[in-house]
Amino acid sequence: MTELVPGSAGVPGGPGGRRRDAFGARGSGDTSGFGGLVPPVPSLASSARPFGDDAADSVYDTLERVFPELGDAVERVVFAYGELTIHVRRERLLDVAWTLRDDPGLRFELLSSLSGVDYPDDLTGRRLHSVVHLTSMTHRRRLRVEVSVADGDPTLPSLTPVWPTADWHEREAYDLFGLIYEGHPGLARIMMPDDWVGHPQRKDYPLGGIAVDYKGAQIPPPDTRRSYS
Repeated sequence: MTELVPGSAGVPGGPGGRRRDAFGARGSGDTSGFGGLVPPVPSLASSARPFGDDAADSVYDTLERVFPELGDAVERVVFAYGELTIHVRRERLLDVAWTLRDDPGLRFELLSSLSGVDYPDDLTGRRLHSVVHLTSMTHRRRLRVEVSVADGDPTLPSLTPVWPTADWHEREAYDLFGLIYEGHPGLARIMMPDDWVGHPQRKDYPLGGIAVDYKGAQIPPPDTRRSYS
């Protein structure tokens, strides 16, 4: 949102006035206001325990008790914005997954979504992340499980043996991010043509595109639209 601040004549944007963009951005030509936002400094540290949330503390305490090798399987655990995320090493992903699903104190029966994320500046050097959202309908809890891999070796175990709903989600993450889920029953592109080159949702993928006619208007391809740089 852009606000026109009145000048000496009391007219917004008039003589002596100025423009104030949202969030304090100014002088960039970016009227969205996001130019003034500063991204947080990434961290590889775990959140301090207790997390201050009864459900999150209960989930992790139970997982520690029933999975003695948890210290070797988990890289870090983060509680932020009311959500618990467990960063799991890919070699132990299936072991942790079976425990999360089958232990009576956990019972995460539903994989509600799985998606890919690309962090080019990931401090571990493993930029591609596979993120799973789990739901325990028994205990009415939610949990995120995240695995990171390098783009030079983007393989990790498929979760379809544990949660069949992972099937189509993993195909989409494979198609758009290039994550390769070993053990998947039919890993193939789901959105792009079979002969498509590259993975469109990676951050270094070129915008490209073609011009489109829409209701008499010409919409240029993304790489030729207005730039704020």
